Amino acid sequence: MFKTDNNGRSESEKPCAIEVNGVSKCFRIPHEKRVTVYDNIIGKITGKSYTYEVFEALNDVTFSVKEGETFGIIGENGSGKSTILKIISKVFVADTGSVKVKGKIAPFLELGVGFQPELTAVENVYLYGAIMGMNRAEMDAKLDSIFEFAELDRFRDTKLKNYSSGMYARLAFATAISVDPDVLLLDEVLAVGDQAFQAKCRYKINEYKRNGKTIVFVSHSIEAVKEICDNCLMLSNGNVVSIGPTENVISDYLNAVNKKEVERLLNQYENTKDAIEKDNVDPSINWGSKEAKIVDIKFFNNHSESYIFQTGQKFIARIKYKTNQRIEKPVFGVAIYKDNVHITGPNTKLCKMDIDFIDGEGEIDFIVDKLPLLDGPYKFSAAIYDDSCQHPYDHQHCAHGFEIKNLSAKNYGLFDIQGQWLSK
Repeated sequence: MFKTDNNGRSESEKPCAIEVNGVSKCFRIPHEKRVTVYDNIIGKITGKSYTYEVFEALNDVTFSVKEGETFGIIGENGSGKSTILKIISKVFVADTGSVKVKGKIAPFLELGVGFQPELTAVENVYLYGAIMGMNRAEMDAKLDSIFEFAELDRFRDTKLKNYSSGMYARLAFATAISVDPDVLLLDEVLAVGDQAFQAKCRYKINEYKRNGKTIVFVSHSIEAVKEICDNCLMLSNGNVVSIGPTENVISDYLNAVNKKEVERLLNQYENTKDAIEKDNVDPSINWGSKEAKIVDIKFFNNHSESYIFQTGQKFIARIKYKTNQRIEKPVFGVAIYKDNVHITGPNTKLCKMDIDFIDGEGEIDFIVDKLPLLDGPYKFSAAIYDDSCQHPYDHQHCAHGFEIKNLSAKNYGLFDIQGQWLSK
């Protein structure tokens, strides 16, 4: 089955609303600050050259957006997301390449641009409307609905300098959406206001979507992109990394983010591990008599080594140890912490797992079939004690870390206890 629009056309038959071809953009970052004419004259006299560093914000970016499509752009900070929107809206001019846009554009790039703090809210609405290309009569007709949507009717005649940041953002968004464009360019606009107002913004954007408007949406909220976007583009350091159906691009993005996070966690652990091996670590982090030592800790899911997990996934902590003598009836223990809160601390003795002795090198696994922890960073401790659990051979406190990341947040807190609701 092919998706069709209201005119019975399939997605592939729709004309393009936006065509971006081979767009590149560089910025020059000065190595020294020269603001005034005097600064420049002194620079010339002293013979100091005005040097720059070239920052490549976009490199040969190409994509197209069909009429009526909602298209997402994601990527980490500095990847070029806002820059490409500003080029499409003609705020910036591309160094190379071309951009074609069909229809009237409403760019919501920086809410409140053009607002003047010393003017009242009503005066600013008229000013903002003029910037957006609307005349006085059009603004007269829309004024009541703007203040009703922003929930600021009581504050029409209040100077903007007396508005809170949330009121300011709500007024700007309400004014901006009063335009009836063919193409909407949205840069993080769903982050304005409180939760109730954000839901209101989502509803309005979905209304535009139902009416066949073309939307390009930039956001760090993966959930928001997943909710409203048909297709998606991922940028990294100004380059196109992935483009296609939203689910696929989000998967590529999360894999890239997780890879960087794993590298950070591993580097963090390796530094701690080196310090422990060199006996150059805070005694509050590592202590014990060292007849038996923990030489490595690795985490695994169902299939492979991993340091990023999802709630409900299998979790294996593999502890590698080494002894310099035979240790009778050792006890292995672990602990998990979040924000210095001790969440759990099982050991082999409490779990009725008797170990007669250890001698030389070996490994022991701590296994959780379905990890109940919810989103966030966690610290992991591991230890080897004697049978009385009083004498530590080696105790590594919060020496390693892992993270829980769920694309869809289904709960809040520390644990997913999977309770049930019953109505009577």
